[in-house]
Amino acid sequence: MVKNYTMYCDESIKTGKCFGNFYGGALIDNRYYDMIVKSLNRKKDELNLFGELKWAKMSAQYLDKYVEFIEHYFSFIRDNKIKVRIIFKHNYRELTGLTNEQLKNKFYILYYEFIKNAFGFQYCNNSSEDIFLRIYFDNLPNTKEQNENFKNYIFELQRLSEFKHNHIKIRREDITDVDSHKHVILQGMDIILGSIQYILNDEHMVIDPATGNRGKRTIAKEQLYGVIYNNVKKIYPSFNPGEPTDIKGDISNQWEQPYRHCEFIT
Repeated sequence: MVKNYTMYCDESIKTGKCFGNFYGGALIDNRYYDMIVKSLNRKKDELNLFGELKWAKMSAQYLDKYVEFIEHYFSFIRDNKIKVRIIFKHNYRELTGLTNEQLKNKFYILYYEFIKNAFGFQYCNNSSEDIFLRIYFDNLPNTKEQNENFKNYIFELQRLSEFKHNHIKIRREDITDVDSHKHVILQGMDIILGSIQYILNDEHMVIDPATGNRGKRTIAKEQLYGVIYNNVKKIYPSFNPGEPTDIKGDISNQWEQPYRHCEFIT
């Protein structure tokens, strides 16, 4: 028997007030893929949300609709039908020992490390069955040549011992960047990732110089983050967004847990 998984990947700001290098992923067992996509798109239709959902587009006018959508999205996370991982770097952690070439390619190197490590693939398969992994990136920046070289490195992940031991296989044609407008699971991932970097970098505290107060949009975004935070707390009561999620003494929880935060440590 063969298993198939789809991973959606997204990234946020490189540098913020306190944290940077935000990467996020949503992993779906393909047995549930069509059901989840249909259900999320149906929820969007019910809410008359016909465009792309993005953290950057969220406003006070759409707060209630975004809340209802993200509550529905988290129902699949709680059921472990969508696994979410977010990784970031504290600004006080300097990247050390890197060559100029590595610093130039830091975006790709950190992305590679995210895909390799964030989901705990080394604990995902206790059988001899093959797992095929499909990887969708939200549109990658930089040149086509740079992006294709990066995808080639991702393709080679399957040669690593932890991937080989767990029978994880990646077809080259299954590594691609996509238009998030067409992928509702990626849209939900964007909202969660954006909200985490927003709160960790104190963007909810920004004052409008024209009024001396926080703007309606700023407040609405903080409220949406509060909904996301409360949903994660239902899974992990001791959740702290700025800290790695506790594995509760069981290393296999790097794979088993439906929602986790990780940290780049260099």
